[in-house]
Amino acid sequence: MSSHIPRKRFGQNFLQDQGVIHAIVSEINPQPGDVLVEIGPGLAALTEPLMKRAGKLHVVEIDRDIVAHLSGKFSPEQLIIHHQDALKFDFGTLANEIGKDGIIRLAGNLPYNISTPLLFHLASFGAAISDMHFMLQKEVVDRMVADPGTTDYGRLSVMLQVRFNMERVLDVPPEAFYPPPKVDSAVVRMVPWPTPPWPVTDLVRMEKLVLTAFGQRRKTLRNNVKGILTDAELEQLGIDPGCRPENVTVAQYVVLANFLSANGR
Repeated sequence: MSSHIPRKRFGQNFLQDQGVIHAIVSEINPQPGDVLVEIGPGLAALTEPLMKRAGKLHVVEIDRDIVAHLSGKFSPEQLIIHHQDALKFDFGTLANEIGKDGIIRLAGNLPYNISTPLLFHLASFGAAISDMHFMLQKEVVDRMVADPGTTDYGRLSVMLQVRFNMERVLDVPPEAFYPPPKVDSAVVRMVPWPTPPWPVTDLVRMEKLVLTAFGQRRKTLRNNVKGILTDAELEQLGIDPGCRPENVTVAQYVVLANFLSANGR
């Protein structure tokens, strides 16, 4: 399987640096009996150490050649393989079936080509997950953990930070992979808020609002949310209509979304 050719359509870059692997596993810190699910196990660089520490492991993998390789290498008692597309996989149902009190842990080296839609998909299962550790393109992690007022701050920052405590835990250079990607990578820890600092009445409504607000970043908030919120309403809620969308905090977006919910809009 060392001759496996990484598939571009699956965004495959295989981790091979043992020092980086050890550092990532240490950050995840699997404990015996943890119900751990790895997304995109690839050639099992993280899979083996995670499985040894947890006792057994579930993996979600779309590539049939990798599935065949993993099936031949590990026993089905140790490694439970879900041959499916992670973008369509129901992690909530899996958590109900196998989780401790319906809760699972997630980890993985996420395919760069689908990382953003996959993060939004995974975020929807937050109630079934105790924590997530993912390696991603560094610029995606920059956006995930970005502060308001920075160029990296946007829809991804807001909609993940409102649900999760986000922390960048490790930077990973291209030479840690085969083939080396043309970008740097980073590992992020995502832990659902036990008590949300900014409780949202309706996440779907907030998602629509944030998507609209960041629709045209160079325009003011006033222009982007015209037809949804008036200048007077923005001012009443303590937000300058003339500011840019990246200058509105997560807490302020929650205030706006909850205002819309309370008024049935």
